[in-house]
Amino acid sequence: MTADALTHGTNWLTQAGVRPTRQRVALASLLVGDGQDRHVTAESLFADAQAQGESVSLATVYNTLRAFCDAGLMQEVLVDGAKSYFDTNTHDHPHFFWEDRGELEDAPADQLKIIGLPQAPAGAEIAKVDVVIRLRRK
Repeated sequence: MTADALTHGTNWLTQAGVRPTRQRVALASLLVGDGQDRHVTAESLFADAQAQGESVSLATVYNTLRAFCDAGLMQEVLVDGAKSYFDTNTHDHPHFFWEDRGELEDAPADQLKIIGLPQAPAGAEIAKVDVVIRLRRK
């Protein structure tokens, strides 16, 4: 991992008020070290960390991703109600989910038009709308 990636990862954490432990910095650097947004699962980030020689457990990866989401650094995108993907792009935007590859990617937000939502039940408000567009090859 490059010094620039480590610096970028550390800055990402400290700007959000997240304590930059060694393991958090290592995972943050994998996620944002090159300045690109990522869609990862806990398992894929764990594999990336292992490939970089980082000593982290899968449980630590899960807990760290949860802490990053709680700090507003990432958003969780649920696919099929069970599979969690974590996105470093926290702006509202839709996603494409490739069924054959199990991969999530950003879809163009400017092409999505939601013209109406159902009214929330009494005593509730709509917190967020997730749009996942499932794709398969022809």
